[in-house]
Amino acid sequence: MKCPFCAHGENRVIDSRISKDGGAIRRRRECLGCGRRFTTYESVEEVLPVVVKKDGRREPFDRKKILAGIKKACEKRPISTDAIEAVLEDIERDCQEFQGKEIPSSAIGERVMQQLHNLDAVAYVRFASVYRDFRDVSDFLRELKGLLHAGPEEEK
Repeated sequence: MKCPFCAHGENRVIDSRISKDGGAIRRRRECLGCGRRFTTYESVEEVLPVVVKKDGRREPFDRKKILAGIKKACEKRPISTDAIEAVLEDIERDCQEFQGKEIPSSAIGERVMQQLHNLDAVAYVRFASVYRDFRDVSDFLRELKGLLHAGPEEEK
């Protein structure tokens, strides 16, 4: 680990602690070259499958793209950032547990819709309208009828 101040390659660990969320180890280090201190974080490298798009292209899993879609669907809705983060973590965990090196984007999209359906009906319909490429009002009505027929006990 190079010092961020002088690029010296040697340092010593002064203190190690588990981060607040328990997902990383926080290490306080001191450079043996310049004597300045800096912090590093050590975490498990997560191996996620490659996402196969509808047109056959392959892309690395991108948490930010999923987050952007979810945020857009939840815009101006009474949904907390913590709830959005929980949905995103759940989807990411499902992708990590996926038994394969490649996962179809449709599987991810369906999982997002399932999570949004449980979270907020309006956010669900917004996401579905983009994901399922609604062409006209009849597509919206068909989706809304399905949502209404699901009943209140299935929505929550």
